[in-house]
Amino acid sequence: MADMGRRLPVYLLLDCSGSMAGEPIEAIRQGVRALLSDLRGDPQALETAYLSVITFSSSAQQVVPLTELLSFQEPPLAAGGSTALGEALKVLEKCLDSEVRKSTPTQKGDWKPLIFLMTDGQPTDNWETQANILKQKRVGNIIACAAGPGADTNVLKKVTEIVVQITNLNPDDLKAFFKWVSSSVKSTSQSVGQTPAENTPVALPPPPPQITIVP
Repeated sequence: MADMGRRLPVYLLLDCSGSMAGEPIEAIRQGVRALLSDLRGDPQALETAYLSVITFSSSAQQVVPLTELLSFQEPPLAAGGSTALGEALKVLEKCLDSEVRKSTPTQKGDWKPLIFLMTDGQPTDNWETQANILKQKRVGNIIACAAGPGADTNVLKKVTEIVVQITNLNPDDLKAFFKWVSSSVKSTSQSVGQTPAENTPVALPPPPPQITIVP
């Protein structure tokens, strides 16, 4: 049981730009709430998963640092502004550097972080440099979700190989995405409990019908 201290860091990067105003941002609030209660009901996730939220609009900030599920306080989410994806990736890189424990000769570090990035629009800042940095560093398993007709899957493909798409920004589809995030965290926390090889790619559960995997 030497692995008790190893955490599974989970980062949610949420687009809170103006186009998410109204029903979409409300659905995201409810999605985060459902995700939390779902994970808190799963003993393995409760023991392993730690959750952080980074939001981005005209700028980006970490609104909840990496926190164990029981102490996690739901952040207030409001929509407005543009889509600073590059800045969000930069904030993510800083947080991963400072929060995720690295392995030392005597102590295993945290598991590879699971990072879920959701955006509904085109980035409005210089994001490519930062996307390349993250891709080269292989900092974690990044799953990017292009939400709605305005999102660009080609942009997200430059951030990560794993890109999924939701065609509509309707509340049901957004909630289905968070449900899938929850299943993904639960299945990953189960599999890390069985200690796979460090570099095996993450095996995610198949997404619900509202979500398509971009080839």
